[in-house]
Amino acid sequence: MKQYHLGIEATLEIIGGKWKSLIICILMSGAQRTSELQRRIPGISQKVLIQQLRELERDGIVSREVYNQMPPKVEYCITEYGITANEIIDLMCSWGRTNIAIRQQRGEEVMLLDKDSEEEQN
Repeated sequence: MKQYHLGIEATLEIIGGKWKSLIICILMSGAQRTSELQRRIPGISQKVLIQQLRELERDGIVSREVYNQMPPKVEYCITEYGITANEIIDLMCSWGRTNIAIRQQRGEEVMLLDKDSEEEQN
């Protein structure tokens, strides 16, 4: 039996890490192909992206649809269960924007590159 000391441990097990929250955030705006996700997440390798998508699929957050056509087409979308993470993701995005503004006020050279895309997802 798996045991957790705090509920946040279970949350971080599913959406924690560098990439999963970004993937969920992007999929909240609609289904995406693997190549589209990779373009929208600079720095992620195809291997890591597919691994993260498989883990999110295993955990019921993301579903995968394979279309029977040539060339093959696969799309990922957020599940009904995955949508329940939207509130958490929105809070993380909001906190991040505030954090960036505070750091800028302190003189740190930091910026949010894709403000428009982030706002349309929230």
